[in-house]
Amino acid sequence: MSRAQSVVSQKHPELQDVREADVKKQPVRWYRSTLYNATILGLCNFAAPGIWGAMNSLGAGGEEEPYLVNTANALTFCLMVVSCFFSSILTKYIGIKGALIFGTIGYAPYAAGLYTNNRYGNEWLVLVGAALCGISAGVFWAAEAAIALAYPEPYNRGKVLGYWLTYRLFGQILGGAINLGLNVNRNEAGKVSYTVYEVFIALQATGPFVALLLNKPDKVERTDGQKVELEILNHPIRELKAVARTFVTKKFLLLVFFIGQAVYAEAVFFTYLSLWFSVRARALGSLVSAILAVTLGNVLGAYLDRTSIPLKIRSRTSFFAIVTLQGGWWIWATVLVTRFRHTRPTYDWSSYGFGNAFVPYLFLTIGFQINYLFCYFLMGQLSQTPEEIIRYAALLRGTESAWQAVSYGLNSINIFAEVGGVYINFGLWAIAILPTWLVLRHFGAEEGLAGPEQGGILAKAGSSGSDNVDSQEYIQVPHEK
Repeated sequence: MSRAQSVVSQKHPELQDVREADVKKQPVRWYRSTLYNATILGLCNFAAPGIWGAMNSLGAGGEEEPYLVNTANALTFCLMVVSCFFSSILTKYIGIKGALIFGTIGYAPYAAGLYTNNRYGNEWLVLVGAALCGISAGVFWAAEAAIALAYPEPYNRGKVLGYWLTYRLFGQILGGAINLGLNVNRNEAGKVSYTVYEVFIALQATGPFVALLLNKPDKVERTDGQKVELEILNHPIRELKAVARTFVTKKFLLLVFFIGQAVYAEAVFFTYLSLWFSVRARALGSLVSAILAVTLGNVLGAYLDRTSIPLKIRSRTSFFAIVTLQGGWWIWATVLVTRFRHTRPTYDWSSYGFGNAFVPYLFLTIGFQINYLFCYFLMGQLSQTPEEIIRYAALLRGTESAWQAVSYGLNSINIFAEVGGVYINFGLWAIAILPTWLVLRHFGAEEGLAGPEQGGILAKAGSSGSDNVDSQEYIQVPHEK
């Protein structure tokens, strides 16, 4: 076998970036397919973080002022850092499906806390609900990310990521539509109707039951014929050490600021919406921004799956498009919040200057979605084995939670809510560009070795003196045509 015909890869066969045209498709049963499982995962995402996002997309969880809700969200994300770190241990004992079910349980109590605060002025249940949400949500985030990366065929992974994340935004679309219908005549600042929360609680309570419908990894059928391996076999202590070692690798540490600039923005633009817009304008923003984010997110996912375009080109063009657009949006937002700090406006859609203030919110929401999807793409490229998918997913979500804990915590302070959050996020964006490029520039390096016909079946070549899959190499053998 010549060098032009094969390439040694460190990646497990189920994770290789192969051309769809080079794969001999296998028949699958619909209820075992990756599309079915992506749909179940998406419905779980809708019922749990999707509805959570719907509440936050109303601005301050629908409350008149953002400070209590931002404090509660900071508590949630602090606990999620811990639960994300230990999620691979829990997955070892209850499996990835069990971890997903466990992760959906804590969301409804948080919605109940917002309901009692909105209707009766109760504050303690908001914090208790936030704590319960943080304990379960960290596990949910790590589990769903691992499933979304490991279950699909390589040539469908970007589309599945976009499809799955669409369901999270469906929660925001639903929340915005419900709230807009209930508050269409309210052109002043204030909190939303408590009736909205009754719907949200009911929807979040369905999460665990929907998660029961997910296939276990060994039951999934992929059109490329590869079996899904998604389990942890290490002893718990060894697994924790493996997670810690993965975190301190140079490639992951270089991406910490990119993850930060991507997710720090959520508290920033939700707080921006709650401070400077009327109730019905906030509802409109929730609805319209989600529709736009769904559209652009799926476009990016489809582009990242275009295996006819070299991985090097796909990754670089996507990255530079994202950071260029994001930079422009942060400049716009910086100018606006600096002015608002002094003028103290409340914009309604009938107000003069509404469009100039409203459009940056839409852009920042779109930016959050495409940055978010690109973070998953980065983790998928870094992962060499199914075990690493679980670890990278947990570390991504844990790092994300840490940044969001800082973001929501700082945005519970007046000066950061009004201007500081935007300034900090702008700075994070600038800091993140070079380190991310140092990682991303290596993506697609094997393509030049494999030649234009790269793709096909991957056979195990051997190991470096160990049976551990982390150390195994695979030879790429072109399909017969």
